[in-house]
Amino acid sequence: MSNVYGAQHRELQDQFDTRRLADLIEGGFIVKEVDDNNKAFIESLDMFFLSSIDQHGQPTVSYKGGDPGFVKVVDARTIAFPFYDGNGMFYSWGNIAGNPKVGMLFIDFVKPFRLRVQGTARVDMNDELMLEYPEAQGVARVTVEGVWPNCPRYVHRYQKVKPSRYVPHAQCETPLAGWKRIDIVQPSLAAKDQGKAAGAGGLLTVEQWFGKVAEGSEEA
Repeated sequence: MSNVYGAQHRELQDQFDTRRLADLIEGGFIVKEVDDNNKAFIESLDMFFLSSIDQHGQPTVSYKGGDPGFVKVVDARTIAFPFYDGNGMFYSWGNIAGNPKVGMLFIDFVKPFRLRVQGTARVDMNDELMLEYPEAQGVARVTVEGVWPNCPRYVHRYQKVKPSRYVPHAQCETPLAGWKRIDIVQPSLAAKDQGKAAGAGGLLTVEQWFGKVAEGSEEA
């Protein structure tokens, strides 16, 4: 009896003659704890992809970025990361509040290498790690339920050009997000962001902002 595969997986594995391989992966590669090597890998990265499930059972995937090490392996069964200011939807955080099951995909695009993590998450606005993440709105802790490496053969090799200027740091003020300068957005901004567009370079039209996105401007 498999704890990973259902009938639908087995049907495909049998169709393509990969059941033996799938059993090998489950028995020898899928573990429930983060070992030292995987800890070092996770904490070396500056981004990952987070999957969560909404109230309709619809899966979604979000990009999460920060400084290298912003994802912390607290212990062999716990991974933590911050929620920074976003677009106001609180989509991933809200999904976790309704259904705590998450998936995390960590990728090194230089080597390449990738690692999957499955687990159960909770977000706390009073977590003790909040002190380590300037401007974090909450800290998620994921209880690890499965960890395994993925084949890297289709991962294209990329190199980092430069870090995002929007990652919060204690020693300097974080620039206002470019989209918060869009004229039609102003009435809908949170109170803390009202009136800041003028000091951040002035208002933008939607077309101007998308133009900055298209050209790769740091102001986007």
